[in-house]
Amino acid sequence: MDWRDKLSGLKSELPQVEETPVIASAKPAKKRQSEPLRVELDKRNGKPATLITDFKGKDNELKELAKLLKVKCGAGGSSRDGEILVQGDFMVKIVDILLEMGFKVKKINFK
Repeated sequence: MDWRDKLSGLKSELPQVEETPVIASAKPAKKRQSEPLRVELDKRNGKPATLITDFKGKDNELKELAKLLKVKCGAGGSSRDGEILVQGDFMVKIVDILLEMGFKVKKINFK
């Protein structure tokens, strides 16, 4: 009896657990805004920045969305007054994420 036989015997003794897939996306919102979010590329201090404007909702929802977008893009940024700024040119990625979440998107200066 070698180690492989012992290992397979131990595997059969373990309880069977079904793995549920973990999706790293935002929670689906109960009600999305009817007006589209504007996504545009802007220059701040000579560096590209992706700007998401026209967000209608609470400040904590804005901050949650901003955090999700910054994490997904791996970049810094800020959020205030219905506006999210993500450092870098992430227009395509952000539009895909927002559409997947159920937002309407209006692309400004989109290549």
